[in-house]
Amino acid sequence: MKAVIVYHSSHHGNTRKLVEAIARGRDVTLVDTSAVKSADLSGYELIGFASGIYFGKFHEDVLEFAKNNLPEDRKVFFLSTYGGRSNTKAIEEVVKGRSAQVVGQFGCKGYDTFGPFKLVGGICKGRPDENDLNSACHFFDGLS
Repeated sequence: MKAVIVYHSSHHGNTRKLVEAIARGRDVTLVDTSAVKSADLSGYELIGFASGIYFGKFHEDVLEFAKNNLPEDRKVFFLSTYGGRSNTKAIEEVVKGRSAQVVGQFGCKGYDTFGPFKLVGGICKGRPDENDLNSACHFFDGLS
């Protein structure tokens, strides 16, 4: 199954670690929304959206990319990293508007130094770790 993962990863590269682990050795195209604002996704059967959780939602670049580029009636999955907890509500609303079918989601802790966490050296140090990366790969392999 031809797959693409559209992602945004800033600060500590937590999300990038996940998507690169999944793409390694698999037929997966990666699209970084910090570099690409538009792409033709019509040739992909499985489309993933990946982001850290910023103020309780996916990064705005990923949300905008999905609004503007997600073809109708596709199989979609979500990947997220977070210091606190995952929240896919905003991205779910976007894909629902495109009649897409959400086939799964994976989330894990990620190193976070936002706001007051910086004062204590951050939370979730060392995450995502090898177990998280292996779990993300196992999740993805179960989708196809």
